[in-house]
Amino acid sequence: MDTLEEIRRRRLALGIPVRELARAVGRSVATISRVERGRIRPSYELAQAIFRFLESKEGEANPHLLARDVMNPGVTTLDGGTTLAAAGALMERHGFSQIPVLDDGKITGGLSETALLKALAEPSHRRSRVRDVQEPGYPQVGEEFPADLLATLLTRYPAVLVMQRGELRGIVTKTDLIRGLRHSSLRRKVPVQD
Repeated sequence: MDTLEEIRRRRLALGIPVRELARAVGRSVATISRVERGRIRPSYELAQAIFRFLESKEGEANPHLLARDVMNPGVTTLDGGTTLAAAGALMERHGFSQIPVLDDGKITGGLSETALLKALAEPSHRRSRVRDVQEPGYPQVGEEFPADLLATLLTRYPAVLVMQRGELRGIVTKTDLIRGLRHSSLRRKVPVQD
């Protein structure tokens, strides 16, 4: 569900001047500015018009953005036999929130900060291995998977793995997707005027 607080952020991400948005929805610049600052609540019709306009521009901004365009190809993995202390040190050193777990070269699950924290909080798990506390594996998609559909997956999972012919090619986290969408919107197509 779109919220009014998103209007300004989305407009700025697309590089759209407030004047252009105001013109598109048939309102004054002052009205749109007040809506963005939360000073007035727009009518349902105005809110719908604003979100329709932003969605149409977002479609122009990244019509063909794919998983390979937003993935981080430098995937770090953990062996299932790694101690939790070593896994925690690695995650802390690199600032990772989650890492895919491999056993015998195959992806068997993932380790998130949440799972690691829960395990380390239990004295009985302090000597455990990653395979003992790992979470189910992350969803896997191909390199040609539409990036806009990744957002839905990332609301339910901490990461999505990008695979090609059974080989791990990259990982997409929320941060990767935000970065990819943000940068693509700055390169949006400008219509050719005759």
